[in-house]
Amino acid sequence: MTRAEVAIIGGTGFYEFLSDPEQVELSTPYGDASGPVSVGTVGGTRVAFLPRHGAGHALPPHRINYRANLWLLRSLGVRQVLAPCAVGGLSPVVTPGDLVVPDQLVDRTSGRVQTFVEEGAVHVPFADPYCSRLLDTFRVRDGVTVGGTMVVVEGPRFSTRAESQHYAAQGWSLINMTGHPEAVLAREMRLCYAALALVTDMDAGIEQGAGVGQDEVFALFAANVERLKSTLGSIIASLPDPDGCTCSTWADGIELGYDVP
Repeated sequence: MTRAEVAIIGGTGFYEFLSDPEQVELSTPYGDASGPVSVGTVGGTRVAFLPRHGAGHALPPHRINYRANLWLLRSLGVRQVLAPCAVGGLSPVVTPGDLVVPDQLVDRTSGRVQTFVEEGAVHVPFADPYCSRLLDTFRVRDGVTVGGTMVVVEGPRFSTRAESQHYAAQGWSLINMTGHPEAVLAREMRLCYAALALVTDMDAGIEQGAGVGQDEVFALFAANVERLKSTLGSIIASLPDPDGCTCSTWADGIELGYDVP
């Protein structure tokens, strides 16, 4: 069976990563994933790539089968997940074009299935939603800022001006539509997970008269895809050993009640 150690979940405008990959399509207990997974080698590391929104951006954020995606990656042997995504800026400390690795997350979604837990007493530690070892790896990379809170909204609409101003007033710096439940499902699958956010715009309430449009988001992301690929390639080459990380060991000795392949 095809195996991989690391996964990239590509976001808006990021639909391919590997050269001459092998295509893998597997069923999951949770239905269909976003699409076939591409598996190849990057600097000696076996890497799986999954476009979060499917081929041609077929899936809006609230229709993505996050459980199937994370279960599928784990079934391939993946232990570490890097998740590039497009975000809006909520704070003047970020500007369009910045690469930011958030260290905190706020969930403002609704109606999404956000756990594998369906029975029993299983409470997942999530005070720190991103892998500290992966964050440390990003900290030594030029051109990447580590830190900040990403609020995840339901979508697919953008925020009203009042909503945007409210989020900014809380001190949150980034806004996104896909970071949850992806992060918590990765934790439940005992995976190390970190987001790599590309700031594509400043959200609606930050500047008077400003607003967010789909065209500008897609255009800025497209202009930075090669930069994202280069950054991810350098990170893959220096990833820490996932053995012993609390992203996995939190579940030692716990009867989870769901399958971790």
